[in-house]
Amino acid sequence: MPLLSATNLSKSYGAADIFTGVSLSVPNRARIGLVGPNGIGKTTLMRILLGQEEPSSGEVQRSRGMRMGYLPQNATLDSDRSLWEELLSVFDELITAQKRLAELEHSMAQEQDEARLEVALEAYGRLQADFERQGGYTYEARIRQTVAGLGFSQEDYSRPLRQLSGGQRTRALLAKLLLSSPDLLMLDEPTNHLDIAATEWLESYLREWEGAVMLISHDRYFLDQVTDTIIELFPSVNLYHGNYSAYIQQRQARWDRLQQIFTSEKEQLDKDLDYVKRNISGQNVRQAKGRLKRLSRKVEAIQHLGIEAVHGKNWSEIVEDADVSENPMGVDEVESIIHSLKMPSSRPLQLKLHLKSAPRSGDLVVRTQNLQVGYLDEGKPLFSVADMILLRGECAGVVGPNGAGKTTFLKTLLGQIPPYSGEVVLGANLHLGYFAQAHESLNPEHTLMAEIEQAAPNLRPGEIRDYLAKFLFSGDDVYKKIAVLSGGERGRLALACLALTDANLLLLDEPTNHLDLPSQEVLQTVLADFNGTILLVSHDRYLIDALATQIWEVNPEAAALRVFQGSYSDFRALRQAEQEALRQEQTAQKQAAGAIIAKESAVVKANGRANNNRERARRQRLIDIEAEIADLEASFASISKQLESTALDPAKAHQLGQDYMNTQSTLEQRMQEWGQLSEEE
Repeated sequence: MPLLSATNLSKSYGAADIFTGVSLSVPNRARIGLVGPNGIGKTTLMRILLGQEEPSSGEVQRSRGMRMGYLPQNATLDSDRSLWEELLSVFDELITAQKRLAELEHSMAQEQDEARLEVALEAYGRLQADFERQGGYTYEARIRQTVAGLGFSQEDYSRPLRQLSGGQRTRALLAKLLLSSPDLLMLDEPTNHLDIAATEWLESYLREWEGAVMLISHDRYFLDQVTDTIIELFPSVNLYHGNYSAYIQQRQARWDRLQQIFTSEKEQLDKDLDYVKRNISGQNVRQAKGRLKRLSRKVEAIQHLGIEAVHGKNWSEIVEDADVSENPMGVDEVESIIHSLKMPSSRPLQLKLHLKSAPRSGDLVVRTQNLQVGYLDEGKPLFSVADMILLRGECAGVVGPNGAGKTTFLKTLLGQIPPYSGEVVLGANLHLGYFAQAHESLNPEHTLMAEIEQAAPNLRPGEIRDYLAKFLFSGDDVYKKIAVLSGGERGRLALACLALTDANLLLLDEPTNHLDLPSQEVLQTVLADFNGTILLVSHDRYLIDALATQIWEVNPEAAALRVFQGSYSDFRALRQAEQEALRQEQTAQKQAAGAIIAKESAVVKANGRANNNRERARRQRLIDIEAEIADLEASFASISKQLESTALDPAKAHQLGQDYMNTQSTLEQRMQEWGQLSEEE
């Protein structure tokens, strides 16, 4: 039985239909991506499935006792507690059970009656088994793993949630949802406030998730890594098996098939009409009238049902069930209807974006030498840049965590900010086109018409309206002020202005932010065909992987930018190999440290043989305890380090959590014994 199923859902606001006829099923362990253009109703559908909003018609059935968790797109976690206290509250029942276990341990230690002690031991055993099964020995480790994976530092643990930024509080809510382990996790744009490292951690976490996941996301790479089913909400519901890349291929095949069916059916109508027109007054008049009657019934049925209802079907089959007149139409009327039949749109409206590149000579585009990026008045640079060269036709993808200085780096290359030190050399005849993340180049007081007129003074008002229509602005939209536009609308307008520059060097800062998936796909296609040079700062790994010929990684810990020649997939594989090599090196170092401790302990033991028996025993025990404490501390440090890793699977995290608790308890006992023996000296 599925966790959730929906049948023939529709949602309307007044006379406006948001969606109709939506049916779907969510089985256990589902990994579903919900996609479609902005405004199609994805968030509304998710809220209906959750029970937070009522459908206009249809029904939703939910499995009895199912627990659902929901991350809204713009939600934040509000609480007077600290981050750690808030996340700890998820495990209130476990904490209560932990206290009960401690009480039982104390009472059993005082119990003298064997019968009552046996009863208490049985109760303790059952409670302990439930406690362990529910993760009682690992919940603190799970919290540490989750908050580290989502980009929080240990300093954030004690900070009140109200002091955190909006993005941090959204991540805190996501952490709380993940720790609560619902049966069905519903996520609306979960990567909005995550950098690449945190997003990759979440991908890994969701792949191992025991429950079901349904998510809405504009992050195509994230959809590729997490989902195995795509539900497309446009113009009706279509289900595709596989990840996002598989969906793109299947969708194109579906579009081609629908085009082929429509063309074939329309050609048959034209062929039948041609026969009728040629023979209606000739020797084959009887056959022509019979065919006209059948043709009349068919086109009347199509007209009655609507072309959308018969799209993708055999039009001859629909006549049998259609309620049509027995009186055939005339030839002219039939011909008029046939000529009016247009293929319904199976695709969302798309940007009509074209980027022209101004001609230039020479292959050099950008060269840096001894470059340091930063602000002179801050006293030290943000990072150093390895000497590098960007040539004509290449695309460099700039990656790194939020706040690392990627935008500052772009502005340094543009000459808007002077280098902290070193130099930037630009090639000859460069025409720069800059797409700013915050779209600060747009004048908020301008209308869309005025903004385009400023960028292209030679265009007449009618031409400006036609141009804006290519970017999905129509009607009175062109007279809106930029200040009232949504993030996606600002992004499309900025692209419209960029396309007027004829630039041969594009510097793009998060160009896909706020764009829906169809617009992202169009932008990717246009940039792939662009014959100039591109410098791309983006969290959109799908776009970077498709375009970049080299990766420039900003590493704030090393205060450096390094250059990798190759695609993003190649870069990611190299980074994973480096991380694995580092883990192996750390393990070898810990083993070597353990060998040194063992050797020192052996020397201490040999020196102790000269003491008398009692003193020798005491000192020997001290030495043994010190060695054991050293081993325990090394083990404790190793376990803690592993728990901070963002690549742990849940089973490994559970085992490490048990090891953590056991090691901590043993270490405390040995420290207490060491103190008692030291006082006897």
